Amino acid sequence: MSVLFSSKKIGPVEVKNRFISAPTCECMATENGEVTDQLINRTKAIAKGGAGLIIPGQLFINSAGKSVKLQTGIQEDGVISGLKKLTEAVHEHGCKIFFELNHAGRQKTKETIGQTPLAPSAGKADQAFRVKPESMTNEKIKDTINDFGEAARRANDSGADGILIHAANGYLLNEFLSPFFNQRTDEWGGSDENKYRILHDTIEKCRKAINKNMALTVKLSTNDYTPKQGITPDLAKKYARYLIEDGIDGLVTSQGTVAFSSMNIWKGDVPVSEILKSMPLWMRPIGWLMLRRLVGKYDFEEPWNLADAKIMKEAIGDIPLLLGGGLRKLATMQKAVEDGEADFVYLGRPFIREPNLVNKFQTGQTEVAACVSCNKCTAASLRNLPLRCHCES
Repeated sequence: MSVLFSSKKIGPVEVKNRFISAPTCECMATENGEVTDQLINRTKAIAKGGAGLIIPGQLFINSAGKSVKLQTGIQEDGVISGLKKLTEAVHEHGCKIFFELNHAGRQKTKETIGQTPLAPSAGKADQAFRVKPESMTNEKIKDTINDFGEAARRANDSGADGILIHAANGYLLNEFLSPFFNQRTDEWGGSDENKYRILHDTIEKCRKAINKNMALTVKLSTNDYTPKQGITPDLAKKYARYLIEDGIDGLVTSQGTVAFSSMNIWKGDVPVSEILKSMPLWMRPIGWLMLRRLVGKYDFEEPWNLADAKIMKEAIGDIPLLLGGGLRKLATMQKAVEDGEADFVYLGRPFIREPNLVNKFQTGQTEVAACVSCNKCTAASLRNLPLRCHCES
């Protein structure tokens, strides 16, 4: 039997196989972030389809941290009942579920939250969100750390098997870690240790809020690809060592930021016409010129995070590494795990097209995921459309 179909623990949580459904932007919640039947049915289909662990799309931890209109929330106790239904639907099929906790930081429009987005430091508007963020006060930083802790408590009360703290892809915690975003000179900036402080305090707060049978994992960027230097693999390796000292149970690697380098997150086609539909009419001519420059520069490659993941694996040793980014062939996934370069494979877009992909792999119906990385699903999420495959091939 392939190692991919063997069980393995992430901290105290035993996962029945090595296939993880990665977080995607579902746009299937209510405007207040409550779970809907549509979201439950999508998640249940992946669990029924054989995945060992599902991590639904990032859950916003407070109102300022919301990134899109129909994002799922974990910001108040009122959402717990829906989250319980989600965990129960997954558990019915012998699958585990972690909740990804996130604060969007500067990566959202002012209209999404009704206030100026928050960031470690004030700065210029970016081309994606077109707003100048507000520098967080010391009080707001501490309140945000507490909100992460409260979100972890709600994950615990919802019956989740673990949490994933999102510190990647240009969101708030990544912004504090990155020299590009973080220009502070107080205890939250300057040295690498100070930049890491908010993540350390967040981990500590979340660990106290969950029970001993839950796993605590972190998603970390290995390369920001920002206009000026941000996180690099060397700095990420240093942060990974800090994470081990903080006792995390697993690490997810990623790269790129939504605001400045989104195609490093979602390599493949650049769906120009679909992305333009999400822009105001006045911006579309400029948007067309910007997007056309990207075409052909981020072609799909398998697997694009592997080189950086190897560096992270050296730093974390026996702690499980969850490898994502361009995994489509069963043979590639198996080799990465057999060679000790990763412990789990972390798939996003393939499960959008084929929620039963793991069962198809296990029964020999296919050896390659059908997803062609057209990225039309990603473009649709920019328009708050419910998640589905929009590929025409």
